[in-house]
Amino acid sequence: MEIIAVNVYEGINPYAFRPVIKIKMDLGNLAWVPTNTLQGFNERLLAYLPTLHEHYCSRGHPGGFVERLREGTYLGHVIEHVILELQHLAGMEVIYGKTLGPRGTEVEIIFEYCSREGGLQAARSAVRVVENLLARKEVDIGAEIRLIQKAAEARDLGPSTRAIAEAARRRGIPVRRIGQGSLLQLGYGCRQRRVAATITDNTSCLGVDIVADKELLKELLQEAGIPVPVGAVAKSEEEALKVAERLGFPVVVKPLRGNHGRGVFLNLTTPAALKQAFVLAQQEEEEILVEKYYPGRHYRLTVVGERMVAAAERIPPLVVGDGKHTIKELVDNVNQDPMRGEGHSRPLSRIVIDPAVILCLSRQGYTINSVPRAGEKVFLRENANLSSGGTAVDVTDLVHPENAELAVRAAKVAGLDVAGIDIVAEDISRPLPGQGVVVEVNACPGIRMHHFPSEGEPRDVAGAVIDTLFPPGDDGRIPVVAVTGTNGKTTTVRMLGHILNLAGYRVGMTTSDGIYVDGRKIMDGDTTGPRSARALLANREVEVAVLETARGGILREGLGYDLSDVAIITNVSADHLGQDGIETLEDMAEVKALVAEAVREGGTVVLNADDPLVAAMAGRVKAQVIYFSMKKDNPVIRRYLGVGGTAVFVRGSHVVVARGCQVKRIIAVKNIPATLRGIARHNLQNALAAAAGALALGVDLKTLQRGLATFTCSLEHNPGRLNIFEVGGVRIVVDYGHNAAGFESVLQAIRRLKPRRLIGVVGMPGDRLDESIVAAGRVCGRYFRELIIKEDSDLRGRKPGEVAALLKEGAVQGGLAARRIKIVLPEEEAVRKALAAAYPGDTVVIFYERLGCVLKVVEEFKKEREAAETSRTGSTG
Repeated sequence: MEIIAVNVYEGINPYAFRPVIKIKMDLGNLAWVPTNTLQGFNERLLAYLPTLHEHYCSRGHPGGFVERLREGTYLGHVIEHVILELQHLAGMEVIYGKTLGPRGTEVEIIFEYCSREGGLQAARSAVRVVENLLARKEVDIGAEIRLIQKAAEARDLGPSTRAIAEAARRRGIPVRRIGQGSLLQLGYGCRQRRVAATITDNTSCLGVDIVADKELLKELLQEAGIPVPVGAVAKSEEEALKVAERLGFPVVVKPLRGNHGRGVFLNLTTPAALKQAFVLAQQEEEEILVEKYYPGRHYRLTVVGERMVAAAERIPPLVVGDGKHTIKELVDNVNQDPMRGEGHSRPLSRIVIDPAVILCLSRQGYTINSVPRAGEKVFLRENANLSSGGTAVDVTDLVHPENAELAVRAAKVAGLDVAGIDIVAEDISRPLPGQGVVVEVNACPGIRMHHFPSEGEPRDVAGAVIDTLFPPGDDGRIPVVAVTGTNGKTTTVRMLGHILNLAGYRVGMTTSDGIYVDGRKIMDGDTTGPRSARALLANREVEVAVLETARGGILREGLGYDLSDVAIITNVSADHLGQDGIETLEDMAEVKALVAEAVREGGTVVLNADDPLVAAMAGRVKAQVIYFSMKKDNPVIRRYLGVGGTAVFVRGSHVVVARGCQVKRIIAVKNIPATLRGIARHNLQNALAAAAGALALGVDLKTLQRGLATFTCSLEHNPGRLNIFEVGGVRIVVDYGHNAAGFESVLQAIRRLKPRRLIGVVGMPGDRLDESIVAAGRVCGRYFRELIIKEDSDLRGRKPGEVAALLKEGAVQGGLAARRIKIVLPEEEAVRKALAAAYPGDTVVIFYERLGCVLKVVEEFKKEREAAETSRTGSTG
């Protein structure tokens, strides 16, 4: 058995409203073998993973999965439950799983994850566990759990950043991790903020530089009347010794620009101890700060904005002897605490035995092999940083108000919006002057000590950070509109974007030909997937986002946003069937419905009442619905208006909006240029959808009317969609129709223009079903007098000429004589041939793959006709 494909869904997806991973597995000849026929397998599985007894499965009660095992279930289902249980044992709270299949020898397993890397490792581990159980080999569950934890810790957010992400989500603020580090995008578009751990986009770069230079910082603090330790910078042992002699022992040494307590040595009482510590400190940096040592407790006061929000006493790492174990063994025992992890990955850090620990022990007369007496505390370091294994006790309520004010002042002197003020004092409940000093100011302070103190009350520092970035009532969101459907998505997006631009918004759009911001194309290509949506929502210029949301991206990665304000479903027709498990129109509607379901509370879903599959989605959404229809007497709309609902539809010659029994005219159909005075019925449908979306966003009727009246099927407004050119008496129509319904809509409109002769250039994507391609050919056979069939440059798995042959078959079935059909596979050549065959009064309809290629040929044709006309008039003159 092997994993042959993996999809990771970070947000809302076709399987769940939570992050999931889907693995496709080939189980070979084991795919259809039930577990009750595998001798001893169930017993071995439950012996190694007894907690599987707690799994409900579909039975709805503990032990349900074990019942399924004993009755006989398939191995894909078993692997699903093992994946979930291994994650649970690794400390991850996951419950959702689903297995699809088997289909042949393949099965799809969908499971929830907290950690992407941890979840992927859990899948690999689960497969290995099941394989070994089938082969009657030994299984090391503990080792697999450690692998999962290690994978998670290597890539997951640290406690501080994770706390900020969780605080943002509690406020309803969208959260997106950018890259593999700690950078978070909070919110969307122009209202987003960014943080990296506790550095925010308000944090001064100059402030960070100032606190990185400890000597410069001390000078500024001292100038502001804040007590600091006296000292000087040394670059050699001799210089350090001179400074220490001038200050008087004991002293402290620390790297001038160090952090996380690395290279910091306290309470050095002799020249020998100083030299030894200086050598170790210079492994971090050449310039070393030598300061007077001040006895007392070590405190961290964390400042956010204008106030001190938390305080902790930091305790250096230590072990307590039992009279039996060595210090090294005691450290190993302490490190078994599940709260401790590598670096900053967990609330506490593992204690690392390094030269600084060895030095600290030697000053106490110990080595790592010493066995302390029972109850004896042995400190492993003198500095109390959590990153070196220390712990923290909350003392927020003990801090004297003057000390809290002093901490805020220190942060302001440094120029930091979020800062950790390190203080050494005898008692933090008494004013600092005379009994303590500020030893450091930290940019990007860790906040895990406040959220996970070893003793005392946790403090929500992350929440305070979020509150400074987002005032009450601000959730960092911009209006987001998601548009999906089989046909009409791009035109609806562009039309709505045009209306919103007139309403005064800086609009961002993702479409099938690129990403646009404020009318400028900033990215070329098909940008209808979740990655493009995320890219647009990360753009700080965007005030409202209109996202074309295609089926393929939903199935591959889910949605690229958490929730929209408005969802528009245009229609569902036969396209992309036979792909990605989508076999029927009902399957397709199920995928599209996800966009309708993922609308935030108070939002709106715009549904096509003329499409039964789309209209039925109203039963599964919680948001309010606005229907649109080409028919004034649509029964769905009539019933909906009867209960006070809202709909946009065509009544007589006008587009109207009705709320209950109140009806208002928006615009005459003939005044919507995209409809060609009402001839292009599909664009009238798109206009209804766009109008409903605009109304859902609160656009006034006057602006809506102006938007519909000024949006044209031009290259400026709607490139590649019903673009019409007049060249020497020949009408040329360029459109992206790529399925039977799309062909039919455009050709119905063009036929109403009464062309003398209709010439077509058509192709179809190769990944469509044969019957879909033939059906599209039949449409062409009914409308065209001459037909030139081309093929896409990307054959999508087809042989050259295969799609063309199917289209020709369909065209003949549609009534077009074979002699009037030509197959010219290259698109450019096919367009040239069609234009060359056209006479004045003819109309050439080009359903393109590459718009640029087609427009180039049209422009050349235009120049040729103009040159011919110039030559003709010149010769007759």
